[in-house]
Amino acid sequence: MKLKLIVGLLLFFNASCIVSQGVKDLYFDLEVGVIEQLDDTIPQNIQLTSESGELVFLKDQIDKPTAIVFVYFRCPGICSPLMDGLADVIEKSDLEIAKDYQVITISFDPSETIDLAIKKKNNYKSLIKNKNTQEGWKFYTGDSLNIAIATQALGFRYKKVGNDFTHAATVIVTSPEGKITRYLNGTYFLPFEFKLAIMEASKGQTGPTINKILQYCYSYDPVGQAYVLNVTKVTGTIILSMGLIVFLLLIFKKPRKKPQS
Repeated sequence: MKLKLIVGLLLFFNASCIVSQGVKDLYFDLEVGVIEQLDDTIPQNIQLTSESGELVFLKDQIDKPTAIVFVYFRCPGICSPLMDGLADVIEKSDLEIAKDYQVITISFDPSETIDLAIKKKNNYKSLIKNKNTQEGWKFYTGDSLNIAIATQALGFRYKKVGNDFTHAATVIVTSPEGKITRYLNGTYFLPFEFKLAIMEASKGQTGPTINKILQYCYSYDPVGQAYVLNVTKVTGTIILSMGLIVFLLLIFKKPRKKPQS
């Protein structure tokens, strides 16, 4: 019985390691998507171009809870829904932008100019009423080196395809000290969810995440620019788990006593 127990536990541990390693490999080899860098602090050396055309350090622009968004302004796909969702939650939130928090949008296309950024900002300002988006929602551009440093540090992975990019949609929330505290993935955000992320960031608290699990269960579709359920991986994991459970039940099942003659 002890031998069976040991063998069962070893098999269970080994299979668990295989699944965990699969998640780990997917997570670190991710070409397009988000690799969460929770508790990391934004490097001091990221230099961007501000709306006034001045070169500034990103870290110096963060003095309150900040929601950072990577897009490119001529994006034909997911960027517009992401920015629309952000504009919607800014308007619906009872938090005051520029006072309680700020939003920073960074173009990860080094060919885009600050003039294009300002034009995009004005478009979204017109959608939001009675909010100080002029001071609270800032737009930046950067050169290829600084964009590479910024996206790497914040865990935003993208890929150039022709003249466009494939990428995910996420809002990266940081504390006033520039510590990464939460990732809000997708293009739609609940006001409560957004407020909670900002309030936690104000205290430097890191929010829980299920991003690694989601990345294992979902694969990024570069054509539709969205995450789709990876049926093969999910089914394989379920079958493996159920097989282990049945195997362990058979090991621990007590043999029936033979009836006495």
